[in-house]
Amino acid sequence: MSEPIRVLVVDDHELFLQGLQTTLDVEDDINVVGRAGDGREAAKLASDTVPDIVLMDIRMPHGDGIEAAAAIKHAVPSAKIVMLTFSDDESDLFDAIKAGAVGYLLKSIPPHEVAGAVRSVHGGMSLISPFMASKLMSEFASIARGSDERPRVPAATRITARELEVLKLVAEGRANRDIARRLFISENTVKNHVRNILDKLQLHSRMEAVMYAVRQGLFEIE
Repeated sequence: MSEPIRVLVVDDHELFLQGLQTTLDVEDDINVVGRAGDGREAAKLASDTVPDIVLMDIRMPHGDGIEAAAAIKHAVPSAKIVMLTFSDDESDLFDAIKAGAVGYLLKSIPPHEVAGAVRSVHGGMSLISPFMASKLMSEFASIARGSDERPRVPAATRITARELEVLKLVAEGRANRDIARRLFISENTVKNHVRNILDKLQLHSRMEAVMYAVRQGLFEIE
């Protein structure tokens, strides 16, 4: 059997934090390795526990979730950060993506879906609440309809045709396994392509890479 998914939960409301841990503790393949009540504590605990997934609120004292996300990604690059918040503010969504988050879920998510979200993100998917996803897609569409005089960053020219093909499928929300099947390559090859794209563009997450590609006019999202 594979090792349980290591999860760090972060929220400044103790009642919600306890409920989140209780929800995840019943799952055999998930292990809550720590709880934090603010951004500063979250960054320290992440360094100490090296979680696979961080479930974190945005609005917190002593360093909000955005600041904590950037600090955690610096300390534990392998950690995948999912914002779990009441905030449906578009700027929070975009700032979270820029800080390295690969998921953005609203706290209205049914409790029984939290474990599934953890597994999906651990498996390589980016995950956004449908309501926030509609805002993100509207932003993509707006960018795509924008001026044709977009400045081209030299790094973008180093992306290969196959890497761009992978990035388009990522933009459609497809998991690595689905991308691998469609392109007749292995999942590891898909992961390598995504890693190469992020390295070339000096970005932190799949969603941020998609936003960059649309802004640069590398492809459009209908």
